[in-house]
Amino acid sequence: MDLKLKICGMREPENIQQVSLLRPDYFGLIFYEGSPRFVSEDIGNPGQEIKKVGVFVNASEEYILEKVKKFGLSAVQLHGGESADFCSRLKKDAGIFPQIIKVFSIKEAFDFQLLKDFEEHVDLFLFDTKGRQHGGNGIAFNWKVLKDYSSTTPFFLSGGIGPDEVPAIKNLYKYFQNEGKQNVFYGVDVNSRFENAPGLKNADKLRNFKKELFSVEQK
Repeated sequence: MDLKLKICGMREPENIQQVSLLRPDYFGLIFYEGSPRFVSEDIGNPGQEIKKVGVFVNASEEYILEKVKKFGLSAVQLHGGESADFCSRLKKDAGIFPQIIKVFSIKEAFDFQLLKDFEEHVDLFLFDTKGRQHGGNGIAFNWKVLKDYSSTTPFFLSGGIGPDEVPAIKNLYKYFQNEGKQNVFYGVDVNSRFENAPGLKNADKLRNFKKELFSVEQK
């Protein structure tokens, strides 16, 4: 499977170094003070091959650009009610931005027409579970909704993904593969269900998850 792995809610420097050895594609750093995983200090250096994603919730453009510069972010994830115009301005003002990720929350249904205005201004979508918090709710939404996905913009699957979801992830990928659209299922984003405490990931659980997810099934 050609999927990217994003581990969100990273914060502790020693834990970051430990999890870096697993070579995920992305680390998510949360710059939202309402989160128990809020990053307020230096996180150390996870390695150049791992892209650092800054997660923001209705933050000002100035605040976002400040964090991009300070932490050397490779991508920005917008997890609030940011408009398509805001995404457009951010992309222009930030200069060379590898990726802008816009998050949409889902429960049992979703109107994918809402994505139309964003498609030309973002690089990726991320679909998370609609809950009380802006992410990190630890529960999954109805993934069957994604079978109605008609956009060509790639997306991350997020929301309550844990060790037991590997078969369901593979089945969803197989669905898109059979439809000839596997390129839009870009990656998976994991967080709270791999934690010993908020911001502190269990490296062993992540290692096993990655091994199972990317294992090649024998026919």
